Amino acid sequence: MGIDMRMHQKLELGLRLAPQMIQSIELLQLPALDLNDAIEQELDVNEFLERVAPTEKTGDDSTERERDAAEEERYERMDIWDDAETRRSRSRGDEGTDIKMEAMYNAPNIAPGLQESLRRQYALLEVDARFDELAEAIIGNITDDGLLSCGLEELLLPHADKFSLEDAARILSCVQRLEPRGIGARNKSECWLLQILKDDPDALALRTMVLDHFEHIEKNRVSKIALLMQITVQEVERLTERLRGFSLHPGRSVGGEVNHYIKPDVIIEWNGSGYDLRLADDWVPELRLSNAWKLALTARDTPQEYREYVRRKVDSARSFIMAVERRKQTLMNVAQCIVKHQRDYLDHGMQFIRPLKMLDVAGELGIHVSTVSRASSEKYFQSHRGLIAMKDLFTTAARSTSGSNTKSRDSVLLKVRDMVAAEDAQQPLDDNDIVQRLKRDHGVDVARRSVTKYRNALGIPSSRQRKRFGGGK
Repeated sequence: MGIDMRMHQKLELGLRLAPQMIQSIELLQLPALDLNDAIEQELDVNEFLERVAPTEKTGDDSTERERDAAEEERYERMDIWDDAETRRSRSRGDEGTDIKMEAMYNAPNIAPGLQESLRRQYALLEVDARFDELAEAIIGNITDDGLLSCGLEELLLPHADKFSLEDAARILSCVQRLEPRGIGARNKSECWLLQILKDDPDALALRTMVLDHFEHIEKNRVSKIALLMQITVQEVERLTERLRGFSLHPGRSVGGEVNHYIKPDVIIEWNGSGYDLRLADDWVPELRLSNAWKLALTARDTPQEYREYVRRKVDSARSFIMAVERRKQTLMNVAQCIVKHQRDYLDHGMQFIRPLKMLDVAGELGIHVSTVSRASSEKYFQSHRGLIAMKDLFTTAARSTSGSNTKSRDSVLLKVRDMVAAEDAQQPLDDNDIVQRLKRDHGVDVARRSVTKYRNALGIPSSRQRKRFGGGK
């Protein structure tokens, strides 16, 4: 069998995004703060793109003429390559040290993270230094919740030739004495036990409940615990309430994360009869082409290679300006459509939020659903109801008894939460009761499994676990 090489022609259709379209997509999905960074980066790399000075936005023609004359005279006196470098260096600041110092002054003061906090506390304990390696291994395996992520046997594997299981248990006990209480626990029951103080008048009863009746506590078998401990039902409920007051995620109380600031993209304001929308982009610089490119192309002694470079840069600057403007327009169109559909929510609150899908907005605006997704991703409204994530106003529907999808999932969640909050604690509502009340009182027809899913999403225990025996709510 011989090897034959041949050339074939093949005709096929394909869809490829132009660089300008890719740039528009990338800018559209950027949140407000990241957009500013992207603009600053583009200004830094493209010497033919510049921001319009605030004084020039007033429409003062004399100022504009003076600026143009000064620009032309300046570019005639200096080489454009030197000017580009000067422009870049000026954008970084005249003094590099000033920029660095400003960054240091504006840097957030970050509190130590959980593990670093534990290391500092452990260093104050009077423990033999030869166990420091073991202590570091234990602290390093504590999760952000404050729980130990593995057993002592597994933790000892890399250190089996140096330490015993008894050594590991002793050092873990030292770590578990650190703050916050409950740190280093291996399970829920141990986390509770570590938070019971020795001088607590209920310490003995609480420890007995956790050590001997933990399974009954989880299943809210109050009568069973009362019988086994030979105390009243009311006393069992009081003790279990105390246990539920302990944290199962003690590590979360320790700082260390930087606050992520959110800047709104669209501001919603009441005008007396409706809502006005405006982009919160006063801080976004207005961009334009610099006159430098004209001078570079009209000069007789400009090399051809440099002319091509200038044309590429000018095309890039124009595309970037158009992409920023396109982002503004698309964002405003999507925001106006969302607000139009969610007027009831803005007027009356979350109970009146309507079902709304991205596909509905895309169809109404005549754009692709992915464009709506990018336009609303990490974008926020500022309104009289606070800061609202755009995507939070897209909700799925729950079927009403009339057969129309007029209730949003979020509004049903709130109804379930309010029902449970108002229930009789001695006769809590089970999921079937909630289904019947939703249908009877609110005209919402949902399946029992949906109510169970809603209840779990709200973190509400089952009716058996919510039942109280001591009288009252």
